[in-house]
Amino acid sequence: MSGLVNTLMIVAVVAIVIVRQFRARAINTDRRWWLLPVILAVVALREPGILDAHHRTESAALLAVELLTGLAIGAGWAWTTRIWTAADGVVWTKSTKASVAVWAVGLGLRVGLYAVGAGLGVHQDSAALMLGLAGTLLVRGGILVWRAQSLDATSRPAPAYGDGRRPAWKESV
Repeated sequence: MSGLVNTLMIVAVVAIVIVRQFRARAINTDRRWWLLPVILAVVALREPGILDAHHRTESAALLAVELLTGLAIGAGWAWTTRIWTAADGVVWTKSTKASVAVWAVGLGLRVGLYAVGAGLGVHQDSAALMLGLAGTLLVRGGILVWRAQSLDATSRPAPAYGDGRRPAWKESV
């Protein structure tokens, strides 16, 4: 795929994910939550330009830092997401203001990584960003499913960092 197609795919996935996560929605722990991250990772790994041929070591180091950043952002996002069980036993989730802060820090870190790579003269392909996004979504989904499975029907709302323990209401569809 071309860089433009990869960039458009990344923007579309991020837009969909952000819009969906900042509205209350039920978690289905039986669903294949890992499918989208795996597809993104496969598409990213199939790209021949994921590593710069002239700067392999620097490129590999930047890719490793991008992956670690993605995993940390996914974990931060999952732990700042509010999760609760409704009276009917359905587990609900909604991202908080702290989740916005995690996204902002992640965006800043990724811009910084790009700047470091540009300063070193490393060609950076959009596949590395797509692989980092796949890691973010995979870790976030895994932690949320694990948190949802740990709640039972009588559980109180599980606090999220920065939540303020406000009551959450279901949004109508």
